[in-house]
Amino acid sequence: MKQIALIRGDITQLDVDAIVNAANKSLLGGGGVDGAIHRSAGRGLLEECRKLGGCDTGEAKITGGHNLKARYVIHTVGPVWYGGKHQEKELLTNAYRNSLKLAGQHHCKTVAFPNISTGVYHYPLTHAAEIAINSTYSFLLEYNADMTVIFCCFNEENFSIYNHLLQKKPYSAVFSSSGSW
Repeated sequence: MKQIALIRGDITQLDVDAIVNAANKSLLGGGGVDGAIHRSAGRGLLEECRKLGGCDTGEAKITGGHNLKARYVIHTVGPVWYGGKHQEKELLTNAYRNSLKLAGQHHCKTVAFPNISTGVYHYPLTHAAEIAINSTYSFLLEYNADMTVIFCCFNEENFSIYNHLLQKKPYSAVFSSSGSW
């Protein structure tokens, strides 16, 4: 069943097939959600990431979940916002689509995304949420993917933006503010 869900919570605590990491190009950890995922997953994630040789913006790579409840971590690098004049929209769309392709290739039925590029990369929140929702919806339809995609928002501002945008869409969405899955 194709489904899009929205929760407010900590992505590192979700019991899903895969969580997506808003990573930097090195894949060796950083701040925000990237640092939280690395801390929660433990040293094994860092060791596995070292073998991947980094990741280009808009691309995605997959590792095991290590100490997380999730079986996999899909690492994707979103674009830094430069005012929308440097292919930011295309690169962010690719980050979502390439992450979903990897999830499908690894038979993931549940995939959770954070708000990619909206932290230190300064992508405008509403614009980033529109891209996330539209690229996910397009992917699910194009590939007829039997998958539940969860947008996991850490703060109320992002949760409200996603909630507002998802209510305008003509497909099934589950809304929960409990933070659990």
